[in-house]
Amino acid sequence: MILQALSGLVTAVRTLTIVPMPGRDAERFSTSLYWFPVVGMFIGGIQALVMYLSLFAGWAELAGFAAVLAGVLLTRGIHADGLADFFDGFWGGKNRESALRIMKDPNVGSFGVLALFFAMLLKWLAATRIAEAEEYSVLVAGILLGRWVQVILASTMPYARAEGGTARSFVAGAGTSHLAVTTAVSALFLMLLPDAGMIFIVVAMGAAALLATAVAAAAVHKIGGVTGDVLGASSELAECVVWVACVLISAQQA
Repeated sequence: MILQALSGLVTAVRTLTIVPMPGRDAERFSTSLYWFPVVGMFIGGIQALVMYLSLFAGWAELAGFAAVLAGVLLTRGIHADGLADFFDGFWGGKNRESALRIMKDPNVGSFGVLALFFAMLLKWLAATRIAEAEEYSVLVAGILLGRWVQVILASTMPYARAEGGTARSFVAGAGTSHLAVTTAVSALFLMLLPDAGMIFIVVAMGAAALLATAVAAAAVHKIGGVTGDVLGASSELAECVVWVACVLISAQQA
């Protein structure tokens, strides 16, 4: 049982980061979903450290940029790639079949480029405000909850493609237990963050849950389920939404 749990951690780290992780992958990739918030906390901690160190230059814009760039490098841009494919397929595809075909195409179209540009711009703007206020908990929360949103979608939606795909291994076998455990773990991690009051936790998790609901509705309407690109896009979008929501709430309370 312990070995199975540890193998899930190995798969989660290998899937979500570029960090070399010794050990064997989980026999059932859905096991790794339990560890997604843990890995999200790790990624968030690294990005917060990069932001903290960058602030010694006395330039909040640079610190925000460094934190966002660190996330892209640490995850090898896998979710940014999913975001581009998601918008290419959902905006460029006239029906389910064309949307899935476009999303599978390795080339990035105009919709994907626009989505990446505006998403990264928004993340940089939000990260700059976070750096100015030194609210590292907000930075970590968005990254953590971006991984929780992936579990929400994988646990509640079917896989959209008839043929096999990388994400199928994660979606197959995912269910209520994955959602319940990761929700509890995510809430616990948020409570452990410095200066994380109840309003902060409710706003952060509420924003992430609303984003997950919106993506799920769009995915059901367009392709009838989720793919790896949908999961990746949801993570990127959740980071944006959580950061912006928390920054706005913090500004009103100041």
